[in-house]
Amino acid sequence: MTVVRDADKTPIDQLIPHIQSSWASQADYVAQNSALYRDLWQGKAPPKDIRDLAELPLSDKSQLRVSQADHPPFGNYLASGRDKAVRLHRTSGTTGQAMNLALSDRDTKITQIVGGRSHRTAGLTPGHTVVHCLNYQMWMGGLTDHMTLEETGALVVPFGVGGTELLVRTIQEVGITAISCTPSYPAVLERVIAEKFPGLKPRDLGLELGLFGGEPGLDDPAFRDRLRSVWGMEPRNANYGVSDVFSNFAAQCPHDTRLHFLASDVLYPELIDPDTGAPLELRAGAKGELVLTHLIRDCQPLVRFRSGDIIAIDETEPCVCGCTGFRFRVVGRSDDMVVVRGLNLFPSMVAAVIGQFAELSGDYRIPLDQPPPYDVLPVSVEMAKDQNGDIPDGLAATVEKEIKKVLGATARVTILPAGSFPVTEGKTKRVIRSYE
Repeated sequence: MTVVRDADKTPIDQLIPHIQSSWASQADYVAQNSALYRDLWQGKAPPKDIRDLAELPLSDKSQLRVSQADHPPFGNYLASGRDKAVRLHRTSGTTGQAMNLALSDRDTKITQIVGGRSHRTAGLTPGHTVVHCLNYQMWMGGLTDHMTLEETGALVVPFGVGGTELLVRTIQEVGITAISCTPSYPAVLERVIAEKFPGLKPRDLGLELGLFGGEPGLDDPAFRDRLRSVWGMEPRNANYGVSDVFSNFAAQCPHDTRLHFLASDVLYPELIDPDTGAPLELRAGAKGELVLTHLIRDCQPLVRFRSGDIIAIDETEPCVCGCTGFRFRVVGRSDDMVVVRGLNLFPSMVAAVIGQFAELSGDYRIPLDQPPPYDVLPVSVEMAKDQNGDIPDGLAATVEKEIKKVLGATARVTILPAGSFPVTEGKTKRVIRSYE
Protein backbone atom coordinates (compact mmCIF):
# COMPACT_ATOMS: atom_id res chain seq x y z
CA MET A 1 0.00 0.00 0.00
CA THR A 2 3.03 2.27 0.65
CA VAL A 3 1.37 4.23 3.45
CA VAL A 4 3.02 4.28 6.86
CA ARG A 5 1.02 2.79 9.69
CA ASP A 6 0.21 5.49 12.26
CA ALA A 7 2.04 8.09 10.20
CA ASP A 8 0.00 10.82 11.87
CA LYS A 9 1.64 9.90 15.20
CA THR A 10 5.15 9.27 13.81
CA PRO A 11 7.88 11.92 14.31
CA ILE A 12 8.47 13.76 11.05
CA ASP A 13 12.20 13.05 11.00
CA GLN A 14 11.43 9.31 11.05
CA LEU A 15 9.21 9.74 7.97
CA ILE A 16 11.84 11.52 5.88
CA PRO A 17 13.34 8.34 4.31
CA HIS A 18 9.85 7.18 3.32
CA ILE A 19 8.97 10.63 1.93
CA GLN A 20 12.14 10.82 -0.18
CA SER A 21 11.74 7.27 -1.47
CA SER A 22 8.07 7.82 -2.34
CA TRP A 23 8.87 11.06 -4.14
CA ALA A 24 11.63 9.44 -6.19
CA SER A 25 9.18 6.85 -7.51
CA GLN A 26 6.35 9.32 -7.98
CA ALA A 27 8.53 11.88 -9.77
CA ASP A 28 9.61 9.33 -12.38
CA TYR A 29 6.02 8.12 -12.76
CA VAL A 30 4.65 11.64 -13.34
CA ALA A 31 7.43 12.57 -15.75
CA GLN A 32 6.79 9.47 -17.84
CA ASN A 33 2.99 9.39 -17.77
CA SER A 34 1.51 12.87 -17.26
CA ALA A 35 1.43 14.92 -20.46
CA LEU A 36 0.28 17.99 -18.56
CA TYR A 37 3.36 18.01 -16.34
CA ARG A 38 5.75 17.13 -19.15
CA ASP A 39 4.49 20.20 -20.99
CA LEU A 40 4.57 22.34 -17.86
CA TRP A 41 8.11 21.31 -16.99
CA GLN A 42 9.31 21.83 -20.59
CA GLY A 43 11.69 18.92 -20.54
CA LYS A 44 13.13 19.69 -17.11
CA ALA A 45 13.57 16.56 -14.99
CA PRO A 46 11.98 16.68 -11.55
CA PRO A 47 14.50 17.00 -8.70
CA LYS A 48 15.55 13.82 -6.93
CA ASP A 49 15.46 15.50 -3.52
CA ILE A 50 11.99 16.65 -2.55
CA ARG A 51 13.49 19.58 -0.66
CA ASP A 52 14.33 21.00 -4.11
CA LEU A 53 10.72 20.81 -5.29
CA ALA A 54 10.50 24.60 -5.65
CA GLU A 55 12.69 24.26 -8.77
CA LEU A 56 9.53 23.11 -10.56
CA PRO A 57 6.76 25.51 -11.63
CA LEU A 58 3.48 25.64 -9.73
CA SER A 59 0.32 24.08 -11.12
CA ASP A 60 -3.23 25.25 -10.45
CA LYS A 61 -6.92 24.58 -10.95
CA SER A 62 -7.17 26.65 -14.13
CA GLN A 63 -4.67 24.34 -15.83
CA LEU A 64 -6.70 21.30 -14.79
CA ARG A 65 -9.89 22.87 -16.16
CA VAL A 66 -8.26 23.53 -19.54
CA SER A 67 -6.82 20.02 -19.53
CA GLN A 68 -10.23 18.41 -18.95
CA ALA A 69 -11.90 20.65 -21.53
CA ASP A 70 -9.31 19.69 -24.14
CA HIS A 71 -9.00 16.01 -23.11
CA PRO A 72 -12.32 14.90 -21.61
CA PRO A 73 -13.30 13.47 -19.26
CA PHE A 74 -10.19 13.27 -17.03
CA GLY A 75 -7.65 15.54 -18.70
CA ASN A 76 -4.17 14.75 -19.96
CA TYR A 77 -2.89 14.55 -16.40
CA LEU A 78 -4.54 11.12 -16.10
CA ALA A 79 -1.28 9.22 -15.72
CA SER A 80 -2.48 5.66 -15.23
CA GLY A 81 -4.71 5.12 -18.23
CA ARG A 82 -8.49 5.01 -17.98
CA ASP A 83 -8.59 1.24 -17.48
CA LYS A 84 -6.96 1.55 -14.06
CA ALA A 85 -9.62 3.95 -12.72
CA VAL A 86 -12.27 2.22 -10.62
CA ARG A 87 -14.20 5.28 -9.40
CA LEU A 88 -15.28 8.64 -10.77
CA HIS A 89 -16.14 11.58 -8.54
CA ARG A 90 -16.97 15.16 -9.43
CA THR A 91 -16.11 18.29 -7.49
CA SER A 92 -18.91 20.51 -6.23
CA GLY A 93 -17.98 23.35 -8.59
CA THR A 94 -18.33 25.90 -5.76
CA THR A 95 -15.30 27.81 -7.04
CA GLY A 96 -15.88 27.26 -10.76
CA GLN A 97 -16.19 24.47 -13.33
CA ALA A 98 -16.86 21.06 -11.79
CA MET A 99 -13.97 18.63 -12.26
CA ASN A 100 -13.98 14.89 -12.93
CA LEU A 101 -11.83 12.95 -10.48
CA ALA A 102 -10.52 9.49 -11.27
CA LEU A 103 -9.23 7.10 -8.59
CA SER A 104 -7.55 3.74 -8.87
CA ASP A 105 -8.16 0.96 -6.38
CA ARG A 106 -5.00 1.98 -4.55
CA ASP A 107 -6.00 5.66 -4.65
CA THR A 108 -9.36 4.88 -3.01
CA LYS A 109 -7.80 2.77 -0.27
CA ILE A 110 -5.17 5.39 0.60
CA THR A 111 -7.83 8.09 0.60
CA GLN A 112 -9.92 6.03 3.01
CA ILE A 113 -6.98 5.42 5.36
CA VAL A 114 -5.93 9.09 5.45
CA GLY A 115 -9.50 10.29 5.89
CA GLY A 116 -9.98 7.78 8.68
CA ARG A 117 -7.09 9.41 10.52
CA SER A 118 -8.95 12.72 10.32
CA HIS A 119 -12.24 11.46 11.74
CA ARG A 120 -10.46 9.40 14.37
CA THR A 121 -8.43 12.44 15.42
CA ALA A 122 -11.67 14.42 15.71
CA GLY A 123 -13.01 11.92 18.21
CA LEU A 124 -15.09 9.42 16.23
CA THR A 125 -14.85 5.94 17.73
CA PRO A 126 -16.34 2.46 17.20
CA GLY A 127 -18.79 3.36 19.95
CA HIS A 128 -20.46 6.06 17.86
CA THR A 129 -23.35 5.82 15.43
CA VAL A 130 -22.79 8.61 12.92
CA VAL A 131 -25.17 9.90 10.25
CA HIS A 132 -23.46 11.23 7.14
CA CYS A 133 -25.33 14.15 5.59
CA LEU A 134 -23.20 15.19 2.63
CA ASN A 135 -24.18 14.84 -1.01
CA TYR A 136 -23.58 11.31 -2.33
CA GLN A 137 -24.31 12.28 -5.94
CA MET A 138 -20.78 12.02 -7.36
CA TRP A 139 -19.34 14.56 -4.90
CA MET A 140 -16.11 13.40 -3.23
CA GLY A 141 -17.44 14.29 0.22
CA GLY A 142 -20.31 11.83 -0.07
CA LEU A 143 -19.20 8.26 -0.66
CA THR A 144 -15.51 8.88 0.04
CA ASP A 145 -16.08 10.56 3.40
CA HIS A 146 -18.60 7.82 4.20
CA MET A 147 -15.79 5.30 3.79
CA THR A 148 -13.40 7.34 5.92
CA LEU A 149 -16.05 7.39 8.64
CA GLU A 150 -16.25 3.59 8.39
CA GLU A 151 -12.46 3.42 8.70
CA THR A 152 -12.82 4.48 12.36
CA GLY A 153 -15.03 1.49 13.15
CA ALA A 154 -18.10 3.65 13.79
CA LEU A 155 -21.56 2.56 12.64
CA VAL A 156 -22.29 4.82 9.65
CA VAL A 157 -25.76 5.80 8.44
CA PRO A 158 -25.56 6.94 4.76
CA PHE A 159 -28.27 9.60 4.73
CA GLY A 160 -27.09 12.23 2.23
CA VAL A 161 -28.97 15.49 1.63
CA GLY A 162 -32.69 16.17 1.56
CA GLY A 163 -35.45 14.56 3.60
CA THR A 164 -34.66 16.56 6.73
CA GLU A 165 -37.85 15.48 8.52
CA LEU A 166 -36.90 11.85 7.98
CA LEU A 167 -33.42 12.63 9.29
CA VAL A 168 -34.83 13.93 12.57
CA ARG A 169 -36.94 10.81 12.99
CA THR A 170 -33.99 8.58 12.06
CA ILE A 171 -31.75 10.21 14.67
CA GLN A 172 -34.43 9.55 17.28
CA GLU A 173 -35.24 5.98 16.23
CA VAL A 174 -31.69 4.70 15.63
CA GLY A 175 -30.03 6.44 18.55
CA ILE A 176 -27.54 8.35 16.42
CA THR A 177 -24.84 10.06 18.50
CA ALA A 178 -22.76 11.90 15.86
CA ILE A 179 -23.45 13.82 12.66
CA SER A 180 -21.20 14.55 9.69
CA CYS A 181 -22.28 17.59 7.67
CA THR A 182 -21.45 21.17 6.69
CA PRO A 183 -21.38 23.84 9.43
CA SER A 184 -24.44 25.53 7.93
CA TYR A 185 -26.62 22.40 8.04
CA PRO A 186 -27.57 22.48 11.75
CA ALA A 187 -29.38 25.78 11.07
CA VAL A 188 -31.45 23.96 8.44
CA LEU A 189 -32.25 21.23 10.94
CA GLU A 190 -33.25 23.81 13.54
CA ARG A 191 -35.79 25.35 11.17
CA VAL A 192 -37.35 21.98 10.38
CA ILE A 193 -37.48 20.99 14.03
CA ALA A 194 -39.18 24.28 14.93
CA GLU A 195 -41.75 23.92 12.13
CA LYS A 196 -42.45 20.18 12.12
CA PHE A 197 -41.65 18.88 15.63
CA PRO A 198 -43.45 21.06 18.22
CA GLY A 199 -41.89 20.85 21.66
CA LEU A 200 -38.70 19.17 20.42
CA LYS A 201 -35.42 20.95 21.02
CA PRO A 202 -32.26 20.19 19.00
CA ARG A 203 -30.41 19.02 22.11
CA ASP A 204 -33.21 16.50 22.76
CA LEU A 205 -31.91 14.47 19.80
CA GLY A 206 -28.91 13.32 21.85
CA LEU A 207 -26.16 14.16 19.38
CA GLU A 208 -22.79 14.19 21.15
CA LEU A 209 -20.35 14.94 18.33
CA GLY A 210 -20.55 17.14 15.24
CA LEU A 211 -18.05 16.42 12.46
CA PHE A 212 -18.00 19.45 10.18
CA GLY A 213 -16.24 20.45 6.98
CA GLY A 214 -16.68 21.89 3.51
CA GLU A 215 -17.25 25.48 4.69
CA PRO A 216 -15.52 28.05 6.89
CA GLY A 217 -16.96 29.13 10.22
CA LEU A 218 -15.75 26.71 12.88
CA ASP A 219 -12.83 28.93 13.83
CA ASP A 220 -15.37 31.35 15.33
CA PRO A 221 -15.68 30.64 19.10
CA ALA A 222 -19.17 32.18 19.16
CA PHE A 223 -20.34 29.74 16.48
CA ARG A 224 -18.91 26.79 18.40
CA ASP A 225 -20.47 27.97 21.66
CA ARG A 226 -23.84 28.30 19.97
CA LEU A 227 -23.67 24.71 18.67
CA ARG A 228 -22.82 23.48 22.15
CA SER A 229 -25.63 25.48 23.71
CA VAL A 230 -28.35 24.66 21.19
CA TRP A 231 -27.40 21.09 20.34
CA GLY A 232 -25.47 19.87 23.38
CA MET A 233 -22.81 18.41 21.08
CA GLU A 234 -19.09 19.02 20.71
CA PRO A 235 -18.29 20.61 17.32
CA ARG A 236 -15.12 19.44 15.57
CA ASN A 237 -13.53 20.60 12.34
CA ALA A 238 -13.08 17.10 10.94
CA ASN A 239 -13.31 17.21 7.15
CA TYR A 240 -10.59 19.48 5.78
CA GLY A 241 -9.48 18.50 2.31
CA VAL A 242 -8.91 19.66 -1.25
CA SER A 243 -11.05 17.52 -3.56
CA ASP A 244 -8.54 17.38 -6.42
CA VAL A 245 -5.87 16.20 -3.97
CA PHE A 246 -7.42 14.30 -1.06
CA SER A 247 -10.98 14.35 0.22
CA ASN A 248 -9.87 14.69 3.82
CA PHE A 249 -6.39 15.00 5.29
CA ALA A 250 -6.61 17.34 8.30
CA ALA A 251 -8.78 17.68 11.39
CA GLN A 252 -8.81 19.08 14.89
CA CYS A 253 -8.44 16.97 18.01
CA PRO A 254 -10.22 17.27 21.37
CA HIS A 255 -7.29 19.31 22.74
CA ASP A 256 -6.79 21.90 19.99
CA THR A 257 -9.14 23.69 17.61
CA ARG A 258 -6.38 24.10 15.01
CA LEU A 259 -6.27 21.61 12.13
CA HIS A 260 -3.64 18.86 12.32
CA PHE A 261 -1.91 17.91 9.04
CA LEU A 262 -2.26 14.11 9.03
CA ALA A 263 -0.94 12.93 5.66
CA SER A 264 2.84 13.43 5.74
CA ASP A 265 3.49 9.94 4.36
CA VAL A 266 1.45 10.49 1.18
CA LEU A 267 1.23 14.25 0.70
CA TYR A 268 4.01 16.86 0.68
CA PRO A 269 3.00 20.39 1.79
CA GLU A 270 4.59 23.70 0.87
CA LEU A 271 3.76 27.30 1.63
CA ILE A 272 4.01 30.13 -0.91
CA ASP A 273 3.32 33.83 -1.12
CA PRO A 274 -0.10 33.86 -2.87
CA ASP A 275 0.77 36.99 -4.86
CA THR A 276 4.27 36.16 -6.09
CA GLY A 277 4.39 32.37 -5.80
CA ALA A 278 7.67 32.63 -3.88
CA PRO A 279 8.26 29.75 -1.45
CA LEU A 280 7.88 30.48 2.26
CA GLU A 281 9.36 28.54 5.14
CA LEU A 282 6.81 26.16 6.64
CA ARG A 283 7.24 27.23 10.26
CA ALA A 284 5.22 28.40 13.23
CA GLY A 285 3.97 31.93 12.60
CA ALA A 286 4.03 31.67 8.80
CA LYS A 287 1.03 32.50 6.61
CA GLY A 288 0.57 31.81 2.91
CA GLU A 289 -1.10 29.65 0.31
CA LEU A 290 -0.97 25.89 0.82
CA VAL A 291 0.66 23.98 -2.06
CA LEU A 292 0.40 20.18 -2.22
CA THR A 293 2.21 17.35 -4.00
CA HIS A 294 1.11 13.71 -4.16
CA LEU A 295 3.76 11.29 -2.99
CA ILE A 296 1.60 8.34 -4.03
CA ARG A 297 -1.14 8.68 -6.66
CA ASP A 298 -1.96 6.54 -9.67
CA CYS A 299 -4.69 8.26 -11.66
CA GLN A 300 -4.33 12.05 -11.48
CA PRO A 301 -1.09 12.86 -9.66
CA LEU A 302 -0.57 16.52 -8.84
CA VAL A 303 2.77 18.25 -8.26
CA ARG A 304 3.11 21.66 -6.59
CA PHE A 305 -0.65 22.18 -6.87
CA ARG A 306 -1.97 25.49 -5.56
CA SER A 307 -4.84 24.70 -3.20
CA GLY A 308 -6.19 28.26 -3.17
CA ASP A 309 -6.41 28.08 0.63
CA ILE A 310 -4.59 30.74 2.63
CA ILE A 311 -3.46 29.17 5.89
CA ALA A 312 -1.75 30.33 9.07
CA ILE A 313 0.61 27.85 10.71
CA ASP A 314 0.49 28.09 14.49
CA GLU A 315 2.48 25.09 15.71
CA THR A 316 4.98 22.63 14.30
CA GLU A 317 5.70 20.73 17.52
CA PRO A 318 3.73 17.53 18.31
CA CYS A 319 0.33 17.99 19.94
CA VAL A 320 -0.58 16.47 23.31
CA CYS A 321 -2.95 14.18 21.37
CA GLY A 322 0.12 12.55 19.81
CA CYS A 323 -0.25 13.94 16.29
CA THR A 324 3.07 15.13 14.87
CA GLY A 325 1.98 17.16 11.84
CA PHE A 326 1.91 20.95 11.85
CA ARG A 327 -1.22 22.69 13.14
CA PHE A 328 -2.88 25.38 11.07
CA ARG A 329 -5.93 27.56 10.51
CA VAL A 330 -7.57 28.29 7.17
CA VAL A 331 -7.72 32.07 6.90
CA GLY A 332 -9.72 31.97 3.67
CA ARG A 333 -9.66 31.10 0.00
CA SER A 334 -7.70 33.25 -2.41
CA ASP A 335 -10.71 33.28 -4.78
CA ASP A 336 -13.05 34.37 -1.95
CA MET A 337 -10.83 37.23 -0.86
CA VAL A 338 -12.35 40.69 -1.22
CA VAL A 339 -9.98 43.66 -1.19
CA VAL A 340 -11.51 46.81 0.32
CA ARG A 341 -9.22 49.84 0.22
CA GLY A 342 -6.15 47.62 0.36
CA LEU A 343 -7.46 45.35 3.13
CA ASN A 344 -7.60 41.62 2.32
CA LEU A 345 -10.89 40.35 3.74
CA PHE A 346 -12.16 36.77 3.84
CA PRO A 347 -15.70 35.52 4.63
CA SER A 348 -14.48 33.80 7.80
CA MET A 349 -13.34 37.17 9.17
CA VAL A 350 -16.78 38.67 8.54
CA ALA A 351 -18.44 35.63 10.11
CA ALA A 352 -16.44 36.11 13.31
CA VAL A 353 -17.81 39.64 13.71
CA ILE A 354 -21.40 38.71 12.89
CA GLY A 355 -21.25 35.83 15.34
CA GLN A 356 -20.87 38.29 18.21
CA PHE A 357 -24.47 39.47 17.80
CA ALA A 358 -27.11 37.30 19.45
CA GLU A 359 -29.81 39.14 17.48
CA LEU A 360 -28.46 37.68 14.22
CA SER A 361 -28.71 34.11 12.94
CA GLY A 362 -25.07 34.03 11.88
CA ASP A 363 -26.03 33.43 8.25
CA TYR A 364 -24.72 36.05 5.82
CA ARG A 365 -23.78 36.86 2.23
CA ILE A 366 -21.31 39.29 0.65
CA PRO A 367 -23.10 40.40 -2.55
CA LEU A 368 -20.83 42.03 -5.12
CA ASP A 369 -22.70 43.51 -8.08
CA GLN A 370 -19.69 45.10 -9.74
CA PRO A 371 -16.01 44.21 -10.21
CA PRO A 372 -13.27 45.64 -7.97
CA PRO A 373 -11.92 47.97 -6.70
CA TYR A 374 -14.14 48.30 -3.60
CA ASP A 375 -14.38 51.16 -1.14
CA VAL A 376 -17.13 49.53 0.93
CA LEU A 377 -17.84 45.90 1.86
CA PRO A 378 -21.53 45.03 1.30
CA VAL A 379 -22.81 42.51 3.85
CA SER A 380 -26.31 41.05 4.09
CA VAL A 381 -27.24 39.33 7.35
CA GLU A 382 -30.47 37.92 8.73
CA MET A 383 -32.14 38.12 12.11
CA ALA A 384 -32.22 35.14 14.46
CA LYS A 385 -35.51 33.28 14.37
CA ASP A 386 -36.27 34.06 18.03
CA GLN A 387 -36.36 37.83 17.47
CA ASN A 388 -40.09 37.96 16.60
CA GLY A 389 -39.45 39.44 13.19
CA ASP A 390 -38.50 42.86 14.55
CA ILE A 391 -35.33 44.52 13.28
CA PRO A 392 -34.10 46.90 15.99
CA ASP A 393 -33.34 50.45 14.95
CA GLY A 394 -29.64 51.08 14.73
CA LEU A 395 -28.61 47.42 14.63
CA ALA A 396 -27.17 47.70 11.11
CA ALA A 397 -25.13 50.73 12.15
CA THR A 398 -23.87 48.85 15.23
CA VAL A 399 -22.74 45.91 13.10
CA GLU A 400 -21.05 48.27 10.65
CA LYS A 401 -19.23 49.94 13.51
CA GLU A 402 -18.00 46.60 14.84
CA ILE A 403 -16.77 45.50 11.40
CA LYS A 404 -14.87 48.77 11.13
CA LYS A 405 -13.41 48.31 14.59
CA VAL A 406 -12.34 44.67 14.15
CA LEU A 407 -11.49 44.49 10.44
CA GLY A 408 -10.70 48.11 9.65
CA ALA A 409 -13.03 48.15 6.65
CA THR A 410 -16.10 50.26 5.98
CA ALA A 411 -19.13 48.02 5.56
CA ARG A 412 -22.66 48.58 4.30
CA VAL A 413 -24.84 46.18 6.29
CA THR A 414 -28.33 45.14 5.24
CA ILE A 415 -30.38 43.26 7.84
CA LEU A 416 -33.03 40.86 6.58
CA PRO A 417 -35.84 39.02 8.39
CA ALA A 418 -35.14 35.54 9.77
CA GLY A 419 -35.25 32.83 7.12
CA SER A 420 -34.53 35.19 4.21
CA PHE A 421 -31.63 33.19 2.84
CA PRO A 422 -32.37 29.99 0.90
CA VAL A 423 -31.93 26.75 2.81
CA THR A 424 -28.74 24.97 1.75
CA GLU A 425 -27.83 21.39 2.60
CA GLY A 426 -24.51 21.40 0.75
CA LYS A 427 -21.83 24.06 0.66
CA THR A 428 -23.03 27.61 1.19
CA LYS A 429 -21.49 30.19 -1.14
CA ARG A 430 -20.87 33.38 0.87
CA VAL A 431 -19.33 35.70 -1.72
CA ILE A 432 -21.85 36.28 -4.51
CA ARG A 433 -20.35 37.93 -7.61
CA SER A 434 -23.43 38.70 -9.71
CA TYR A 435 -21.39 40.61 -12.30
CA GLU A 436 -19.57 37.48 -13.48
